[in-house]
Amino acid sequence: MDVQTVGSAASAFAGPVAAVASGVSLLFLKSFLSQQNGGGNRNHLPSIPEVPGVPLFGNLLQLTEKKPYKTFSKWAETYGPIYSIKTGATSMVVVNSNDLAKEAFVTRFNSISTRKLSKALRILTADKTMVAMSDYDDYHKTVKRNLLTNILGPAALKKHRLNRDMLGENLSNQLHALAPNSAKEAVNLREIFQSELFTLALKQTFGRDIENLYVGDLGTTMTRDEVFQVLVLDPMIGAIEVDWRDFFPYLSFIPNASFEKKVDQMYTRREAVMKALIQEHKNRTGSGENMDSFIDYLLLEAAPLTDKQLLMSLWEPIIETADTTMVTTEWAMYELAKNPEKQARLYDEIRSVCGSEKITEEKLCKMPYLLAVFHETLRKHSPVSIIPLRYVHEDTELGGYHLPSGTEIAINIYGCNMEREIWEEPEEWKPERFLAKNEPIDLQTTMAFGGGKRVCAGAMQAMLIACVAIGRMVQEFEWRLKDDTGEDINTLGLTTQKLNPILAVIKPRN
Repeated sequence: MDVQTVGSAASAFAGPVAAVASGVSLLFLKSFLSQQNGGGNRNHLPSIPEVPGVPLFGNLLQLTEKKPYKTFSKWAETYGPIYSIKTGATSMVVVNSNDLAKEAFVTRFNSISTRKLSKALRILTADKTMVAMSDYDDYHKTVKRNLLTNILGPAALKKHRLNRDMLGENLSNQLHALAPNSAKEAVNLREIFQSELFTLALKQTFGRDIENLYVGDLGTTMTRDEVFQVLVLDPMIGAIEVDWRDFFPYLSFIPNASFEKKVDQMYTRREAVMKALIQEHKNRTGSGENMDSFIDYLLLEAAPLTDKQLLMSLWEPIIETADTTMVTTEWAMYELAKNPEKQARLYDEIRSVCGSEKITEEKLCKMPYLLAVFHETLRKHSPVSIIPLRYVHEDTELGGYHLPSGTEIAINIYGCNMEREIWEEPEEWKPERFLAKNEPIDLQTTMAFGGGKRVCAGAMQAMLIACVAIGRMVQEFEWRLKDDTGEDINTLGLTTQKLNPILAVIKPRN
């Protein structure tokens, strides 16, 4: 179950209370039997501290806000960096420490490498048929290798360089067109940048952008914006749809028709759009066009995939490219627009390295402050505040505590990056903190990309896109906020973007 769903869980319980009550005896029986066999704690390690809850519901009713990562961080001040909570019938261990997170990612990986997904995520991921949500098995390794070979690995990044450069040019041209009137009508960076990222994702995956698409299974022609809604926005919203049965699996036989209809419709519409994109591509290549894109690689060179696996392999880079990189870039520009002295320092660095030339990927290694801006933004505004849950499939230990099989683990990245023992004044946005060691910054320093064998395959592409975009926007324009709405946060699916897009007044330099 994804932890972001718990913020909406309390409101989902009104209808099935009677059904839940009928299953109480089953829950108590399960708990009693677990205690009788000692829980498998052969090494007699201490149990993980528990946050007090209420019978049956555990801590669910204490998690009614939609930002559970903040509640988890507050609890860490009382119960320590690792503690256990109950979400209905399920135990969940919450980790709020860098060291413990790295232990979970690396040292204990073999015991906690699998996923246990909510009903919504099981449907939307076609039962784990994508890299980010799959178990660490042969299928995971195969589809991740496919992504690295054709989109995200070093050779693939060189292949797609022209597409990334075009993204930067399009972004620059649109901002220059809007700049003269920005004092009256502020610039909505999210709207522009998200569209360009979607274009990049389509080009890498299918070889070209689209203006509209005929979707045969739905009997309609969709605009580009409608396709974006179906492929990106709807699944992000659907990822945190609440099915109360996730919290009480022994009552899974009870129907939840409204939930199932909503999520199934999202799945069906996405499948129809993806099938239309795949068929359109096959029609083009059948007529002699050579697109040299990810789908061509999957169809011609990769190990054979089922139709469902092919569809999900093609959809994954679209949703992941079009979302998290946008979130990070927008937060970075918000902080720079709010801190003119830091924006000026970044501009001076870019000018000293690039002169009158446009910033390029090759010059990033010579701009430590730009990289520090990127990493500090990931630290304070991690696009994924809580890593998708992992599942303990065999008894192990973590932080010197016994960790029984069947436990879910939530790594609270927000809490780890607010750890005062590691980060001085963690609530402040200070890129300078990453310059102190005077050495290259490890991509896993903030754990925004995960860690260990499951580290995000798209980390390098995300850094290249975001850093060049941030650099060019500061190189070519002075940024200030038209209205500072504050650090308002909206949890959209698995990401924590600004609730309201930044609205900026931009002035071309020179």
